[in-house]
Amino acid sequence: MQKYSGEVGLQYHVQLRPGDIGRYVILPGDPKRCEKIARHLENPHLMADSREYMTYTGFLDGEKVSVTSTGIGGPSASIAVEELCNCGADTFLRVGTCGGIDLDVKGGDLVVATGAIRMEGASREYAPIEFPAVADREVTNALVEAAAKLGLPYHTGVVQCKDSFYGQHEPETKPVSYELQNKWEAWKRLGCKASEMESAAVFIVASYRRVRAGTTLLVMANQERDKAGLANPIAHDTEAAIKTAIEALRLLISQDKARKAP
Repeated sequence: MQKYSGEVGLQYHVQLRPGDIGRYVILPGDPKRCEKIARHLENPHLMADSREYMTYTGFLDGEKVSVTSTGIGGPSASIAVEELCNCGADTFLRVGTCGGIDLDVKGGDLVVATGAIRMEGASREYAPIEFPAVADREVTNALVEAAAKLGLPYHTGVVQCKDSFYGQHEPETKPVSYELQNKWEAWKRLGCKASEMESAAVFIVASYRRVRAGTTLLVMANQERDKAGLANPIAHDTEAAIKTAIEALRLLISQDKARKAP
């Protein structure tokens, strides 16, 4: 492959080298969320700030842990996971936001994704569409245990991933409205919990690279509850999702250390 960075080991997009990050990486979408997450780490330092990719590295329970933003959507998220793997990462926790679909899912709740509907393009350049986008069991279990331990309202299940935000929120205005609206109805009937944009690509790239990945999401609102005339609270504070990811990382770090113990 062409070395666009001009330096062996330097990853072109994230601008990181092996040793700059830990094996554990939290993946928010928004670069502005990185510093907020990094405050939960010990002695965090800004390692790189390139395009949509901002990275902090610190420590948690004695282990090096990093936070890298992915930007919006599967293409940029897949680049992040690829290049972070090249730098030595093997465990990824996506922390993001979503819109609820299932009527039981309310704004302010958390969704821990067990899998993702691949209604996006990036993952199709890695795997045939028949291959499922599935979260890692250990990471998912740690996220569920963390949310329960913290006493937070959460749901587990499949999330839908798309490339067009306005294709979800204004499908009737699009030339392919017939497809968008019919498939949305299918997701509802199948019990899909929420809609977002990155997990499908993250899960598929993780499968290809043989690393672990999971997702926890803040539900910002639920357009289906609004349509049904149900209470539809709107939430923006991602702190609960962040705390869940941090607690899940503590569990994973503990489990991984125990696995290495003689």
